[in-house]
Order: sequence, then C-alpha cells, then structure tokens
Amino acid sequence: MQVMQGQIVRALAGFYYVRPEAGDDTQAPLVECRARGIFRKDGITPLVGDRVMYSLISKDKGAVEEILPRHNAFIRPSVANIDCMIVLAAGVNPISDPFLLDKMLAVAEINGCGVVLCINKSDMDRGENLAQIYDAAGYAPLHTSAKTGEGIDRLREQIHGKTCAFVGNTGVGKSSVLNALAPGFSAKVGQVSEKLGRGRHTTRHVELFSLDDSTQVADTPGFSAFDLTQMPLCPPEDLHYGFPDFAPCIGKCRFDDCAHTEKTPGCAVVTARERGDIQVSRYNSFVRLYGMLKDVKRY
Repeated sequence: MQVMQGQIVRALAGFYYVRPEAGDDTQAPLVECRARGIFRKDGITPLVGDRVMYSLISKDKGAVEEILPRHNAFIRPSVANIDCMIVLAAGVNPISDPFLLDKMLAVAEINGCGVVLCINKSDMDRGENLAQIYDAAGYAPLHTSAKTGEGIDRLREQIHGKTCAFVGNTGVGKSSVLNALAPGFSAKVGQVSEKLGRGRHTTRHVELFSLDDSTQVADTPGFSAFDLTQMPLCPPEDLHYGFPDFAPCIGKCRFDDCAHTEKTPGCAVVTARERGDIQVSRYNSFVRLYGMLKDVKRY
C-alpha cells in the first residue's frame, strides 16, 4: 500500500479532498478520500487544513490513514492549522464593536494564530478611535480600502505563504478585500460552490482556496461571522494570555491566582489600566469575557 502526505483542502458530506504535497503544486488534482473507521472509533474528525497521510485506492481515490499533529483547530467552522487570522473592522457602515473584535483577537491569540487587524473602508472613515485602541494594544492595525487600494499590498505581504482566515462582523468588507488581493476570487469561490451544490451542504462544506502559489484562505458559509459561541476560549484563569497587552503585568500581581478584576487587590493589570497603559475598552472586554468563561460548565 502506497502512503503519501497531503493536505485536506475541502470537506463535503463525509468526503475529504486531499492535495498531494509533492512539489506543493496548487493545481495538482485532488484525491477524494474517506476517513478510516479508526478515526470515528477514537472520536476524531479530519478537518480542512489538516496535514495527513493517505493511501491510494485508485488514481484519484484514497483513504485518510493518519492525521499529522495540528498546531490549532477550530470547532465551527471546522478548520485546522490556521497560521494567520485577518480580523476586519470598520469605523463606518457598520461600526465594529470593540468587544467582538477583542473576542476574535483573543480566540486567535489563544489558538496560536498570528493576527493582522485591518480597519477597512478607510476611504469612507479612518476609524481613528479603533486605530488608537489597537495601536496602543500592540496590533499596529492596517488601514485598508478595496476601492482605493490602500493597505492591500501590505496585507498581501503580511499573509504571503500562510494559511489564513478572514473574520469580521457582517458588512465589514471581507469579499471586497479578498477580491482586491486576488481579482476574481469571489467568482472562483462561487463557481466551486455552484458545482458542489453548496446550498445543500452548508454545514459540511469547508474549503481552502489559493490566493497565490503559497497563500491559502479558508472559506466556508458563515466564516465571516466566526461562531464564537461554539468556541469556549480557555479556562478563565488563562484568559489573560489572549490579551498580549496584559503581558507586562502577568506575574506582578499581589496574588498568584489574581483574576485581574476590580475585586482583586494589588492587581497589576488594574493598576496598568488606571495609569493608561491598558486601554479601558480592552480591560472591559477582558472582564466581560472572564465572566462568560466562568459560566461555562466543565466536566
């Protein structure tokens, strides 16, 4: 039995489409695979983005034999090994909610994703309030506009060679930015969706599309919404790791198990917020998320 390495780039109705990794040819024919029963027995589901070992049954049919170690995995949408999360925000039509942005950023940080924060629609509004908050938090946000092209080349440079996911609230301009990065991208996605009958498989169809020879973008129904309700971030005591602007304070509180809330005396995070080293909105998001995580039942 010949076993080779590849990457799952599409999942649809129980089939996994693997791109052979020999030569990393993004145009190489995909191999349609089923997963071996051992995965079901062990409660493991292959995900788009997984690096796998697969065997060939015929020229274009095979079976997933092994899932190679992941560096992260997401529940909904079901993807793995995301290198970079591009978080899109806007200061106009609609104005992005800092709490939602902070939750997306924390999910990325805790799951080991790099982050690029884009303040989009810069031709309409610069979103200076958002820029100030996240520049102070260390994110160096990009101003982007599909209309004028501002920031598009810099964004392309920052995501080159990576597997990416674009997230943001509805209407923030994900499709426009993707089309600015790779003209015709949405048309390509639409053609594949029509061919596969995506409307019949909206909970199953996840796919990686190539922006260029080495850059991939995860695309799936609802990815721009990014179902955070399906994804408890972490135990509440680890939440501060999702806020890199808190890092200089960690380990400097009076108590080792400090929750970093107003009720914990001698908290270095609270002190940093009071002197302006941590943005008030970032701190408020942390406290709100901490309360949500405390309510998550763990078994």
